[in-house]
Amino acid sequence: MNSYRSSPFDNIPPVVKNLLIINIIFFLATLVIRRGGDMMLVDLLGVHYFDSPKFRVWQPITYMFMHSPQNYLHILFNMFALYSLGSAIEYVLGSKRFLNFYLLTGLGALVLQMAIQAFEVYSLTGGITLNPETYQSPNQEALQKLGEIYYIPMLGASGAIFGILIAFGMLFPNAELFIMLIPIPIKAKYIMPVYVLIELFLGVRQFAGDSVAHFAHLGGALFGFILIKLWGIRRPGGFL
Repeated sequence: MNSYRSSPFDNIPPVVKNLLIINIIFFLATLVIRRGGDMMLVDLLGVHYFDSPKFRVWQPITYMFMHSPQNYLHILFNMFALYSLGSAIEYVLGSKRFLNFYLLTGLGALVLQMAIQAFEVYSLTGGITLNPETYQSPNQEALQKLGEIYYIPMLGASGAIFGILIAFGMLFPNAELFIMLIPIPIKAKYIMPVYVLIELFLGVRQFAGDSVAHFAHLGGALFGFILIKLWGIRRPGGFL
């Protein structure tokens, strides 16, 4: 009798497997490495607004491997989507191009999010840069918003994941997926546009207490769409 049992990781393509490992290592590190209760790694490796005194050159890359240690659903959803949908995309694109796709959509997410932040800073101050330590304003709401932009980092793989979601919808439009709270499968080509519209609505409305970077999600989705079109990727068994 053959006692060999295959590992559940054996069928995961190499880039997805390594991205899963890296994200999990980063997440565990944020739980373990603390300094006086501060989230040191979140502040150091999450990405800050480009004009923030906390911005560092490595953050546009490291931020997409970080997740909130206070919200386990954040990493669980992203890693599940990376495993279940990203594997299919890697098989179509090939490992090297899939890695480029993942990083470029993550960077695209950051580009759009920072553009929105720059617009918000300009709307409040008349410029896209300032010294947050000395800037004064009688408007407390404006000061609070500027403080959020300058000192609260963005983190998470969600921008790249939204790129993968859009790519999956383009390459496997008739694949049926189950969505939480909906008991019947829905085709990918219907789900992805709805996700985009929801993110656009939430990003524009900016509900109080919502700390999600919705425009980063949209940036990842936009760059994912552009890359699939630009590279001329054809879906299995058909054409785009």
